[in-house]
Amino acid sequence: MDRLRRTMMFVPGNNPGMLRDAYIYGADCLMFDLEDSVALTEKDAARFLVYNAVRTVDYGNTEVVVRINGLDTPFGKSDIEAMVIAGVDVIRLPKTETKQDILDVEAVIDEVEKKIGKELGSTKMMAAIEGPLGVFNAYDIATASDRLIGIALGAEDFVTNMKTKRYLDGMELFAARSQIVLAARAAGIYALDTVFSDVDNEEGFRKEVEFIKQLGFDGKSVINPRQIGPVNEIYTPTEKEISKALDVKRAIKEAEEKGSGVISLNGKMIDKPIVDRADRVLHLAMAAGVYKEEFGDEK
Repeated sequence: MDRLRRTMMFVPGNNPGMLRDAYIYGADCLMFDLEDSVALTEKDAARFLVYNAVRTVDYGNTEVVVRINGLDTPFGKSDIEAMVIAGVDVIRLPKTETKQDILDVEAVIDEVEKKIGKELGSTKMMAAIEGPLGVFNAYDIATASDRLIGIALGAEDFVTNMKTKRYLDGMELFAARSQIVLAARAAGIYALDTVFSDVDNEEGFRKEVEFIKQLGFDGKSVINPRQIGPVNEIYTPTEKEISKALDVKRAIKEAEEKGSGVISLNGKMIDKPIVDRADRVLHLAMAAGVYKEEFGDEK
């Protein structure tokens, strides 16, 4: 994994001002939405707006994702064609239920990339899982294509399909979250959690972010710029975590210099999972800009 995807902010594709300015709020990724947030009568206009935004606005290092309409609608294929030509980083599929959904969209992307002479495979994909069938098929979806960089939970459709609703404790989503993060980890791709719609409940929002981080998610979808800061903060390693990771790396270096196969720190054995976690902390800290030394150069 080579970049931060702590926050993915939804931006309606029919809002020119937000399309232009959304990158200034500090989200790791922007997701321009051509699907649920756009009325049927505005689909073509929204596609045109997003196409021109992607072509003309400098979003810097912010990853640009576009959620298309499904191929089972009159708009899906046109969305894909326009976004590949525009040069979007990632195309996000809505309501993904099977591996075939991924392959169908990939075939259209392949066709457009070949047609315009773009490097085959350069347009990445992401899948939103929003129903029980998609949850059951999460691993098949996650491994369907080398283009796929992540899978995400879409909670509103999921709870509706499950004949329930959203609760503050999130128990109605526990099984789906667990299945999705397990599938993503097994496939070696990213896992993104669903939105928290009550933007005024910061305490509840922070608790949910801490919980999904505990489950193993890489980040969370957000719907308001005010939600970006708390997510990025919770997902950025603290000074204490960085210091502990550096201690682990120093202990390994000292053991290697002594020719010892036994590595210990403060009287505790250090095994591979601890080393891997230390590496991940330092990688995340460097990506977030809170740690700048190379692993082998700690003083």
